[in-house]
Amino acid sequence: MAASMSDRPADDTLVRFVGVQKTYDGVNRVVEHLDLDIVRGEFLTLLGPSGSGKTTTLMMLAGFEAPTAGEILLEGRSIRKLPPHRREIGMVFQQYALFPHMTVAENVGFPLSVRRLPKAETDERVARALAMVQLGALADRRPAQLSGGQQQRVAVARALVYEPKLVLMDEPLGALDKQLRGELQLEIRRLHRQLGVTMVYVTHDQGEALTMSDRIAVFHQGRIQQIGAPEAIYERPANAFVARFIGENNRVAGTVERIDGSRCAVRVNGGMMLAGTLGAALAPGEPALVSVRPEQIVLGDAPADCAVDGTLAEAIYLGDHVRLRIAVRDVGDIVVKSDAAHTPALGAAVRLGWRAADCRVFRLDQK
Repeated sequence: MAASMSDRPADDTLVRFVGVQKTYDGVNRVVEHLDLDIVRGEFLTLLGPSGSGKTTTLMMLAGFEAPTAGEILLEGRSIRKLPPHRREIGMVFQQYALFPHMTVAENVGFPLSVRRLPKAETDERVARALAMVQLGALADRRPAQLSGGQQQRVAVARALVYEPKLVLMDEPLGALDKQLRGELQLEIRRLHRQLGVTMVYVTHDQGEALTMSDRIAVFHQGRIQQIGAPEAIYERPANAFVARFIGENNRVAGTVERIDGSRCAVRVNGGMMLAGTLGAALAPGEPALVSVRPEQIVLGDAPADCAVDGTLAEAIYLGDHVRLRIAVRDVGDIVVKSDAAHTPALGAAVRLGWRAADCRVFRLDQK
């Protein structure tokens, strides 16, 4: 799938992947014919499961891997033969890669010492970078004296200290606990907005991608399945894989009964009819997969394009909502997110439904 943003001015593109492929054995392609434009100042997340090609794409951009075919352009110039240290790209890894024998200030200043900047300028830039990540008071400590979150802040400051045009982050929060991850997600997002630097971020965490990104590129089997704003990826997934990978959704197999414009009626087991919006080119009689998110399902007799009757089998209280599992004859379990104040009793008969606009219908063979 081509992922370029050809409607933008040419000078708005910082990085361009053109027909990039990567194989390690000459047979299996880790990255398949990648076309991707990265826009100046954006926060782009490469999201996908392990082995989908996202990290390999980042490593090719950083210069740690070479493309098997195709070109990577930085500001319109090929960087194929340019070694990593000459690409002027900041890099943050999951494992902080700090020098244990150096202080925090020395670690942050290391990229500047390599570039032989004057000491006065180095000291000024280091102080500014540490202030950005709120670690100015810890400049003289060594990495072993810091928490994991503080060490990752040092790594971020080091990547930003020489003011690169592009910063790459490879699962930078993967080793942190959930609460600290949430805090640093907001911290990195704040820095991005403050500095206006282009950031490319790799993660397999869907929530992280939705929270932080201007755009998300969803990878699967070496290809970009969909690229767009978080709300577009979540609300209008391009295929069944994206719908399944991004957030929770209910999936019911059936056969297309009729199509009216973008609206589709699908007959499922037992003859029940479900309504949805076409997410792929389909024709009557073809197998299809109905996909609807738990929060899009309404309970009771609220207006809906299709209604289903079932029995409440489970209710799990999650604070801001209750997760209901409703057993529906001939269909299986349907999960609904509901208001905690209006939870039916276990075993109660429940009617549920949804609008066709909130439900997507894909090809059944789209994995």
